[in-house]
Amino acid sequence: FDSVKESRRYRQLRLLEKSGKIKDLQLQVPFELQEKYTINDKKVRAIKYVADFVYIDQDGITHVEDVKGIRTEVYKIKKKMFEYKYNIEIEEV
Repeated sequence: FDSVKESRRYRQLRLLEKSGKIKDLQLQVPFELQEKYTINDKKVRAIKYVADFVYIDQDGITHVEDVKGIRTEVYKIKKKMFEYKYNIEIEEV
């Protein structure tokens, strides 16, 4: 894990999963925000956002979590792009 905080959150989510309150817990899930492309024979890589945790709650709602210490400018832009494209709010822990 990238931080103690992220490791702690993982342990909390595992307990919730074991108790049946959440399911399908996934770690480090990549989402494509913009696909790769070529311009003037130059290849440009896709823009991706990697969520710390993704899981489904008892109501069938998908949750995307990011354990944050500092909200960088790059993160803020990717958050907006993710929420626009996937219509899911990133939950910052």
